[in-house]
Amino acid sequence: MIAYLGTGLLGTGFVKAMLLKGTQVQVWNRTAEKAKALEADGAVAFDKIVDAVKGVSRIHLTLKDDVSVNKVLNAASVGFEPGVVIVDHTTTSVEGAKERTEKWKEKGFTYIHAPVFMGPPNALESTGYMLVSGEQDAIAAVLPELEKMTGKVINFGAETGKAAGIKLLGNLFLIAFTAGISDMLALSKALGIPASDISALFNEWNPGAMLPARLKRMTAGTFDKPSWELDMARKDAGLMMNEAQQAGIPLVVLPAIAAEMDRWIADGHGKSDWTVIAKDNL
Repeated sequence: MIAYLGTGLLGTGFVKAMLLKGTQVQVWNRTAEKAKALEADGAVAFDKIVDAVKGVSRIHLTLKDDVSVNKVLNAASVGFEPGVVIVDHTTTSVEGAKERTEKWKEKGFTYIHAPVFMGPPNALESTGYMLVSGEQDAIAAVLPELEKMTGKVINFGAETGKAAGIKLLGNLFLIAFTAGISDMLALSKALGIPASDISALFNEWNPGAMLPARLKRMTAGTFDKPSWELDMARKDAGLMMNEAQQAGIPLVVLPAIAAEMDRWIADGHGKSDWTVIAKDNL
């Protein structure tokens, strides 16, 4: 018997998948109707959080942030069984994950932070990626159950909180990636190029395949053998911004990047590889 606290979109997907695999699940959600809706799938819903965690050996939760996780766990702890394992899939701060790991260990419970790169369909289908780090014996004990929930569990070692940090890095990339697509769509609108032509381009050209090599080049810290000079990249950025400006369509991301390019050019790096803009972060 396990408990699941927080039955929003992701939590609901996880609970339904667990039920389909024959696991008994007790559920609670701040908005009670969301938990009760899962009774049709075989879950047992509780209005009181303390009742939801009674009699279970493992508690999973997916909530909003550090504050909500702390509040929910503190309220539920009155009903914790001795030695219960807490598996938190919430995206939180690194410090929050560290503090909770230590706090609940002192109280005799195991807290494992296991954030995910998974949407609701992934949770239901047990696909996607789950991240863990921290005490390896504790992770090993629950790993078979975590592996049932996702396509792959990635273990980042014994450093508590590292999984939380990796999750934030991944989300930063996704935010920047999506914002870049938004700017690209804005420019395509300015140029009168339909989105279908953009799809046709990316059906043939996959820039994502460049990511490992680009990251390797940037982290190597050598920028004196350019494949694309910063001066030329800035020229192209200027062309893009001019086209958008003439059409009266604002760009969000590119102007900030262009300003950073200008800073590095002013420092004498115009003939360096354009990835030199990452140099200060190495």
